[in-house]
Amino acid sequence: QVQLVESGGGLVQAGGSLRLSCAASGKIVNINRMGWYRQAPGKQRELVAVINSGGSTNYVDSVKGRFTISRDNAKNTVYLQMNSLKPEDTAVYYCNALITTILTSNYWGQGTQVTVSS
Repeated sequence: QVQLVESGGGLVQAGGSLRLSCAASGKIVNINRMGWYRQAPGKQRELVAVINSGGSTNYVDSVKGRFTISRDNAKNTVYLQMNSLKPEDTAVYYCNALITTILTSNYWGQGTQVTVSS
């Protein structure tokens, strides 16, 4: 069974920084895509950033230039460095990964709260 465990959320003032981490564990054969989504109160979950196994990245326009996604394949871990945070970045952030064990399936973390005060 695969688990994604997130850490690094919290409360920060506008302009500050946070770093989220998400570690995958279990009988993992391969991790393809890893990414971060977020869901603010009353809004739909949206893709924030994604990184594939080759290191190619993609970001939602609202975080370009402020957030950086990276991964450590040896540790099965994905990171999200968030700089110049804004109140509108406040949301629950979810880790997501496409992982092959016996089958290839999409997995989600439990979510971590990020709150940016103005």
